[in-house]
Amino acid sequence: MKRRDFLTLAAGTAALARPGVLRAQGTAGASSVLRFVPQSDLTLLDPVFNTALVTRNHGMMVYDQLYGLDSSYEARPQLVEGHVIEDDGRTWRITLRGGTTFHDGTPILARDAIASIDRWTRADVLGQNIRAITQEMTAVSDRVFLVKLKQPFPLLATALAKPSSYCPVMQERFARNPTSTQVTEIVGSGPFRWVADERMSGSRAVYERFAGYKPRDEPVSFLAGGKIARVDRVEWHTIPDAATAGAALQRGEVDWWEQPAADLLPLLKRARNVKVEVKDKAGLMGMIRLNHLQPPFDNPAIRRAFLPAINQTDYLTAVMGDDRSLWNDRCGFFLPGTALATEAGLEAMAGAPDYDKVRRNLQAAGYKGEKVVLAVPTDLTALNAMSEIAGDMFRRVGINLDYQASDWGSVAGRVMNNRDGLDKGGWSAWCNYIPGIIALNPATQSYVRGPGRAGTSGWPDLPKIEALREQFLAAGSLAEQKRLTEQIQLQAFEDIPYLPTGAYTPPTAFRSNVTGLIEGFPLFYNLQKS
Repeated sequence: MKRRDFLTLAAGTAALARPGVLRAQGTAGASSVLRFVPQSDLTLLDPVFNTALVTRNHGMMVYDQLYGLDSSYEARPQLVEGHVIEDDGRTWRITLRGGTTFHDGTPILARDAIASIDRWTRADVLGQNIRAITQEMTAVSDRVFLVKLKQPFPLLATALAKPSSYCPVMQERFARNPTSTQVTEIVGSGPFRWVADERMSGSRAVYERFAGYKPRDEPVSFLAGGKIARVDRVEWHTIPDAATAGAALQRGEVDWWEQPAADLLPLLKRARNVKVEVKDKAGLMGMIRLNHLQPPFDNPAIRRAFLPAINQTDYLTAVMGDDRSLWNDRCGFFLPGTALATEAGLEAMAGAPDYDKVRRNLQAAGYKGEKVVLAVPTDLTALNAMSEIAGDMFRRVGINLDYQASDWGSVAGRVMNNRDGLDKGGWSAWCNYIPGIIALNPATQSYVRGPGRAGTSGWPDLPKIEALREQFLAAGSLAEQKRLTEQIQLQAFEDIPYLPTGAYTPPTAFRSNVTGLIEGFPLFYNLQKS
């Protein structure tokens, strides 16, 4: 599977440990310890139960994948040794690598892989497509299993290599849990193991190198290849205050800050022994996600009414500042600058915000003053900044707004799992961002989809988009895929699965003695600290 195939898919994301407690590297018995400041506190541990990027980043440390994407977006075997496709494309015979184990020392078996795939296909919207065409999965031996499909699906490996909302390999006993129940005991399959007894909610998460991990005998490349943990211990320190995090990085009390605040970037760029770089070139795409199950956003005319009030420049400036090299305010529903991206329909958000027009639109659409609950995380800087702009917009156009601010963990659990009405703790809207890497095409852009309650948080039911996506999956040429992607975007500007607020590439900041960082979102294998 080449990069172009992934891009089109169907053609074929506080307290510091005391530095003095840990001995410096190079001394007898020293351990290498990397101290990392994540974008938010890690509150949910199961990357199938919850798709928040901080949970995804945690999951990639402790769980391995069957297949992984390399830096060219090619799906390559990871825990898999190889596969053979039989029966005219309807049967995949997959063989696991020998000698791989979970963190408790038990071997990774075919039945674990089957259970992991089964759980993921219940939760993920692309996985649900695979589930619908799967006849059965059976273990042939401890290392070999069959995936029998009702029809050929040549991109099964690419789907299992998804880099977000991904398929982690868990022990069967955990993977048999329903997707509505979070797995909290972490017995992983990846290069780092979870140190549960050192977890301090709101402050710290700890990982140690798993000595029993068997890396592939090949160079590492993004999520594929030989994942070698070159530091003994990784500590995540939650520091909600940006000034405190920046000062800690400059003093060397922490080694890596995932998402430095935009107003501190000039200072960090001038600081000694600190590097500021964009590692994730695909970046993030902002959005105001609307709850399609609850009034008033169950009405598509009301959702469309807000388009004249969306000025992406406002949102991007609030998040990233004035450096236009870090953001793109011509962003629809697919990542700008990529093969299938289109500007079709963007004229609906052109020019300065027209709040009077939005008020007229709302009146014509039948808005009756229903309360709108905007769920706002206070401890995730980018989303908090977006929420302030969105909240101001809602107020200016006469929305009966209930601006409910709380910590990220509470917001994430609420918006991703609560489908109830506002009287039962439900929600109406929230600001979020999408990993750009999943917004390359209609197959993997899960937030533009409309499968209803089976879909992602917000649960839009958009049959026209779903029908166009099915055509995309069957398209036989790049030209046809481009045409269908444009139609999907135009339909999205009618249906409004969410309100797009622009694309941006946030830099990351790290100490100059940290080397070997992988291009992409935060990954902790391969890097070294001298």
